Amino acid sequence: MRNLTWAVRMQGVNKRFGLVQANDNVDLQVADASIHAVVGENGAGKSTLMSILYGMYQADAGRIEVHGQRLDVKSAHDAIAAGIGMVHQHFMLVDTLSVLDNVMLGAEGHLLLNTAAAHARAGLTDLMQRTGLKVNLDALVGDLSVGDRQRLEILKTLFRGARVLILDEPTAVLTPQEAVQLFEVLRRLREQQTTIIIITHKLKEVIALCDDVTVMRSGQVVLRTAVADTCMEDLALAMVGRKVNMGERIDRSDGSSVGDVVLRAEALSWVDSWGVQRLCDVDIELHAGEILGVAGVSGNGQSELLDALSGLLQPDSGCLQVLGDVYQHDHWLTPHRARQIGLMHVPEDRHARALVMPFVAWESAVLGYEDDVRFSNGPWMRHNHMKAATQEMMDIFDVRPRNPMLRCNALSGGNQQKLVLAREMSRSPKVLLVGQPTRGVDIGAIEFIHGRIRAMRDAGCAVLLVSSELDEILALSDRILVMSQGAITGRLGAQECEETQLGLLMTAEVTS
Repeated sequence: MRNLTWAVRMQGVNKRFGLVQANDNVDLQVADASIHAVVGENGAGKSTLMSILYGMYQADAGRIEVHGQRLDVKSAHDAIAAGIGMVHQHFMLVDTLSVLDNVMLGAEGHLLLNTAAAHARAGLTDLMQRTGLKVNLDALVGDLSVGDRQRLEILKTLFRGARVLILDEPTAVLTPQEAVQLFEVLRRLREQQTTIIIITHKLKEVIALCDDVTVMRSGQVVLRTAVADTCMEDLALAMVGRKVNMGERIDRSDGSSVGDVVLRAEALSWVDSWGVQRLCDVDIELHAGEILGVAGVSGNGQSELLDALSGLLQPDSGCLQVLGDVYQHDHWLTPHRARQIGLMHVPEDRHARALVMPFVAWESAVLGYEDDVRFSNGPWMRHNHMKAATQEMMDIFDVRPRNPMLRCNALSGGNQQKLVLAREMSRSPKVLLVGQPTRGVDIGAIEFIHGRIRAMRDAGCAVLLVSSELDEILALSDRILVMSQGAITGRLGAQECEETQLGLLMTAEVTS
């Protein structure tokens, strides 16, 4: 039996946003020098609870104690002063400054600049030795790998005196190897009496890393347990309230084989305005009735590949054959033509590319398809038909709430994503390009989305899937391409793949 003292105790925490009760009388107890996971579906209240602990929100009611002392957290400054630090999923770094300068930002105090820099360098050198978080202090942040940026964020937080460290989805953008290295660092920090709270969707990582876990659903705590006393299936059941598929590979349901090549790209290359080669002689063949997964660390050309294949980006060189049409780099496919021939696109960033957030749902649900004969009569829009079609999409794709008049920014991330998928999949596409289909989506919505993608494949659609989640790539793909530095570094059948192999290919050096 563990003898526990509490680093963090939150009691009776309530927080309401308008009509939504985000936290409903929540109690959280985190043992000193432990790694504690807070898990739950989107909208469960876990991020709100951690934002209250870090001072980004103020609770409507409740009590917070840190290391036995009552704490009134009114701002992040108060949290930092109390030894609480938070590393956000989207890093808070300035790319044009050095590692050392990023650490010093906001923490210079009253020391002269040179004195502060010398003090920071000495302190960071000692901290890196103790924790194993090694980063070149003189490097520009813009030149760092994703893993190094995350190490810098943790270093910056620890340098400011954090004894309680909150990590929001810490492995979302890491390779498997980088995730293993991060876990080693977190275990070492735990040994050095740092308390770590992790917000995550990845139950496999909870089991592998954490001591205790708190599960939230609908703003309330529904389970708190030692990790040794639970399993992924039980945690998923607590999160969702029903049994869910845990991402296992499911063979195609109809026994059919793949069909003809419907999309072929040859020698696609593109250099961005900064002179960086984002695509380097990329060749792809995509067959009807298959899911071709594209794996890689974010920023290695996958986004540009999706843009080129969907007509949003005109490459500097290369050729594209798709559904009987042929395009050269100087006469490229357009998004309008792509939709006409049956090539649909689910963008990686639903906020920037797929939805207009202040629009009501039915307006976003017809974006790009306003000239459909169902939706227009010459210059006149048939709004009632658009609303009816959106209602049908919401029913089929389980978009909640099922209200076409609700604004997009009032939907959760998972329901926003399901609305985008409904818009593109309901057109019976021959080719479907899908980018990050479950980014920021909870486990219940992930299961639903994966099922719809498999159904499209089984119906004969050719699916190109780009995802930074290797579990997702392995669960869905028939074949897998790996990209690094804008080039293809591996071509594998899904049955012969495993995460370590993919991770090595994702960080492979590309030579000319």
